[in-house]
Amino acid sequence: MIKKIQKKYALSHKGAVDLVKGILACTLQNIVFMLPVGLLYLLVDDLLKGSISQSHIVFYIVGTVVALLLIALSTYLQYNCTFLATYVESGVRRITLAERLRKIPLSFFGKKDLADLTSTIMADCTYLETAFSHFIPPLFGAIISTTLIAISLFFVDWKLAIASLWVLPIAFCIVLFSSKIQQKLNKKSMKAKIECADGIQECIETIQDIKSNNAEETYLKGLDKKIDNVEKQAIKTEFGTAVFVGSAQMILKLGIATTALVGAYQLINGSISVITMFMFLLVVSRLYDPLQGSLQNLAAIIASRTNIARMNEILDHDIQQGTEIMDNKGYDIDFNNVSFSYNGKEKILNNVNFTAKQGEITALVGPSGGGKTTVSRLASRFWDTDSGTITVGGMDISKIEPETLLSLYSIVFQDVTLFNNTIMENIRIGRKDATDEEVLKAAKLANCDEFAKKLPNGYNSEIGENGCELSGGERQRISIARAFLKDAPIILLDEATASLDVENETLIQNALSKLIKDKTVLIIAHRMRTVADADKIVVLANGTVAESGTPSELEKQNGIYSHMASLQKQSNSWTIK
Repeated sequence: MIKKIQKKYALSHKGAVDLVKGILACTLQNIVFMLPVGLLYLLVDDLLKGSISQSHIVFYIVGTVVALLLIALSTYLQYNCTFLATYVESGVRRITLAERLRKIPLSFFGKKDLADLTSTIMADCTYLETAFSHFIPPLFGAIISTTLIAISLFFVDWKLAIASLWVLPIAFCIVLFSSKIQQKLNKKSMKAKIECADGIQECIETIQDIKSNNAEETYLKGLDKKIDNVEKQAIKTEFGTAVFVGSAQMILKLGIATTALVGAYQLINGSISVITMFMFLLVVSRLYDPLQGSLQNLAAIIASRTNIARMNEILDHDIQQGTEIMDNKGYDIDFNNVSFSYNGKEKILNNVNFTAKQGEITALVGPSGGGKTTVSRLASRFWDTDSGTITVGGMDISKIEPETLLSLYSIVFQDVTLFNNTIMENIRIGRKDATDEEVLKAAKLANCDEFAKKLPNGYNSEIGENGCELSGGERQRISIARAFLKDAPIILLDEATASLDVENETLIQNALSKLIKDKTVLIIAHRMRTVADADKIVVLANGTVAESGTPSELEKQNGIYSHMASLQKQSNSWTIK
């Protein structure tokens, strides 16, 4: 049962156990709340009989005190088993999702945008936090306690029990039968929210381009439509829920009327006593109170299925696993009949074969979209191949735990990611246990001194979100400094010097020549002069290896490489006339 609850509500094992405890606590609380009704019943019975003595008064006083203490105790227990336990589980759920995302192949993120994933970890978790504290335990607690009380009512008078309880299954069926409609409305509402969040995020990230093209008015009109759509879908969702919940609650209230009518009829016929009818009216009025809210809770639980499905999409996704023990002999990277496609659709790579040898520079060149960046991602196991094998020193990388494997790699991407921290700490990401002296040495090799020393606090200066205080070339140099600091045996450079001016590019290339000695180097480049001194060039076109050899060999073949080199020579001589 616990496993089913875990799956149904995207909970941890402890969270599922705590949910059961919360339900039992709510059940106990509802039953304890009936104690005052019992005392009032006995008191009225004694008053009608005219047999109240001093001992009776003491009994009612003590009973009232005991009832209050039990109510306080059950409320305390219910609070701890629902609210406090839920907050703990909410933290566990967010950490579990983040850990799962850490192990999911990067190809998954190609299907998701940042706003969608942020919404799952933050908004969906927050909604479920409310569901597990306010909706689910009270609902099931009310159902269980009502069932127990209903059974006891049948022992008193089955006719009045039917008159009191016939509305319950009808009310709940109305809400349950509306589940498909509610889910459809909630999906549309969620889609509208994500589109709106995407639009806002896109606006903030591209504000410079929007302004430079005088596109603010047009863009904001589109954003206004997305915001209006969120409001429109929210109203539809609320109205759709209210129609069913409101109808169910109205039917529920008919139970008091039918109880009174049937009770009055039986009272006139002498089949029941006044005190019995009084007791039924008391119990029914108290019985319907938690159920009124439970109908709303049921609708909210139905709505939460959309949020749970989004979280389970992450939790159920395949993760990259492997051993933490590496048995490679050297660091040659070998691609053997490697094929790859995104989302199982059009192939990006098809039967790619080549070897990047240790101690050599292997350059990947070719037209845009040929698969160069995909090769580098596969080589570092950011993604897994569809077929074929990639080995490092004869070791199949698909069998190695990704984080263990990445200890062999220093990677510099064209798109640099920096953190809102100091230059020193951004470089130290390359090796977290590095001393300040080692960080500064790597920084100097990457030519970071030039800009770092101009800042107010030098290397201890904050650089803003994603290094917004720095230029593109300065950000790239920090990324290269990380690679120097890590000093791994395999180096992947994806247009590593693309954001640098000619002077700095020359300085960095001189520094890289020291870094790459005796290592396996895989370079992706579009500028032919960057790879002119490579030991081997692999030309990728349309996802296949079109050419392979040394620069001089490929020049003589008069193929793709030769054509690209010729075009770049022509572009270098281009001038504004």
